[in-house]
Formats: sequence, structure tokens, C-alpha cells
Amino acid sequence: MKVEANGVALNCEVSGKEGAPWLTFSNSLATNLHMWDDQAAALADDFRILRYDKRGHGKSDVPDGAYDFSMLVGDVVGLWDALGIERSHFVGLSIGGMTAMGLALDHAARLDSIVISNAIAEAPAPFVAAWDERIAIVEQQGMEALARPTVERWSSDPFLDSGTPVLDDLRAMVAATPAGGFVGCARALQGLDFEKRLGEIRTRTLFIAGKEDGATPAATMSRLAELVEGAEYVELSPAGHLSNIEQPAGYTAALRDFLL
Repeated sequence: MKVEANGVALNCEVSGKEGAPWLTFSNSLATNLHMWDDQAAALADDFRILRYDKRGHGKSDVPDGAYDFSMLVGDVVGLWDALGIERSHFVGLSIGGMTAMGLALDHAARLDSIVISNAIAEAPAPFVAAWDERIAIVEQQGMEALARPTVERWSSDPFLDSGTPVLDDLRAMVAATPAGGFVGCARALQGLDFEKRLGEIRTRTLFIAGKEDGATPAATMSRLAELVEGAEYVELSPAGHLSNIEQPAGYTAALRDFLL
């Protein structure tokens, strides 16, 4: 279904047990809400689950121009308001994990806990430059040109070598992402600036890293976890950037141990 929130129509799906605590999942850049299918199914008996396509992704609207994290965080709060959700656990991966940081910093009263997966918290110059290069490719050649290299960059060697059909599904997901949504969210990533504030977070927090993640290295995530008082840290292996997809059972077990 589509829900009007924060001035944009966001596609979302609600599932799980009615009356149970809310659990919200937020996808990475260039994916959609179906990246969480395994976790949503596994936790359906324990939570009322909300998955959504962030602005510019999946079946959500694609506003023109650059996005920023105030928009992405505001979209979640607006979605919760529209659906009558007072509080929720929040699980985000990559840009979704960064959105979790923003929620914990500015909307902690709406959160029961956060899970930050495969994320960083600031945008150093090489990171910004890499996104400029990807944006240029998309503007000149479209998303199809990024599908294969993106999935290769995300994946551990064992996952790539497995030849699993999941790799084809991921390439298709990347290729189907609206170019405007990709560029808008890439601009948000270039303005990422949460690291200096992580010590302010008081929400119960779990960091999940992929040991083989080259995009958001485990060593960086371990360091970030030390900046958040009382935060827990889990490292999955072999796992690249989409750790919940490479290690669905291990990822879900980490969520279950933390949330229940």
C-alpha cells in the first residue's frame, strides 16, 4: 500500500502479529523492501512488522533533486504518524542504518531500540568522490550500468562464487531502482555527518557488521559501536555489505537475541 508521509507517497507493507510490538525495517540504497523478506517471515510471530521503500526506491514516489537525512528520517516519522505507530524497534542496513542513527539522535522517544547494519557515520572526501563517479555513470548510462559492479562490490567472494540465483535477484533490484531516487539518496550519503554525535545516543543499540564488507568495513563499525554507550556488536562471516542476505539465519538470530 502507499501512505502519504512527509510530503511523499511511500510504498509499505505491514505484516506479522497484530498487537505485538512494532518492528520497522529500512532498506539499503538501490534495493527495495523485499531485501527483508527472510527476516520479516522469521519474526512474524513476535512482531508487527513494517517494511517500506524509502523515497526514490521501489514503488515509492521519486521526488526530484538531492535528498538529505532530515528528509529520510522525517519520512519514517511521517510514516509512523500516518499508521498510528507511537513507538517501534528500527532495523536499518547501509543508508537505512544511517537513518537509524538520525532517528536515535532526534526522535528517540519514538524508538524501542535500533539496529545499525553495515553502515558508516560520516562522509570523508574519497567516499564523496566515489559517489560522484557513480552518479555520473547513472546520469549517462542508467542504473543497468551499475547493477553488476554494485552487486560485486557488495558481496563476499564466497557469495559471488556460489552462483546463487539471489545474485541475479539483487542485480535486477539494483537495475530497477529509479535513477532519480538513486541520485537523490547518493547526495544524502555525501552529506552524512552523524559520527560526532553518536555519543548522544541513549537508545538501546545493536551494530551488525559483515566481516568481508568492503563498503562499510567491520573495523569501522566496531569503532562506531564503542562510541554508543552500552551498544552491542555482532560480526557475521562470510558476509559482505548485505549481511542479512548473505547470512539470513545468522542475521535473524542476532536480531532475535537482541530484540526478544
